[in-house]
Amino acid sequence: MGLVASIPEQKLYIFVDGTRLKEYVMSSSKRSPSCEENSLGTPWGLHEVCEKIGSNAVSGMVFKGRKPTGKRYCEYSNEEQQKNLITSRILRLRGLEDGVNSGGSKDTFSRYVYIHGTNHEETIGSPASSGCLQLKNLDAIELFNTVPVGTFLLIENGQGP
Repeated sequence: MGLVASIPEQKLYIFVDGTRLKEYVMSSSKRSPSCEENSLGTPWGLHEVCEKIGSNAVSGMVFKGRKPTGKRYCEYSNEEQQKNLITSRILRLRGLEDGVNSGGSKDTFSRYVYIHGTNHEETIGSPASSGCLQLKNLDAIELFNTVPVGTFLLIENGQGP
């Protein structure tokens, strides 16, 4: 099993034995793709799902510092809800290409780049994140329940490495 995220298409695909099993609409960064620290761009290249967080959380649960807050996004103030919150599930990513998305100022893991749910599902399908790959909450839960830790993810930026 493997994953491919296409930044140009704003889609995330699950492949099993070379056959596309499932397709999700996603949102990558509203900024240009980038592997550089503090760029807020979605990194490209080969990654792995290195950690899964939130297995028993309710849909819409907000996470801060990778910990559930105990509140769903709809329980936050309107001001807080304007922010792009991390909700429902977190699949943490580790870059596997040294000097591209691993190590130094180009390290996906130390940049805290995830696949996760969002409180702004209406933006899914358009670039809207601060570097992460966002899914609708139920899609994030389904993906979380489908892929094991260690699953490879290729993020394609449409521009080549």
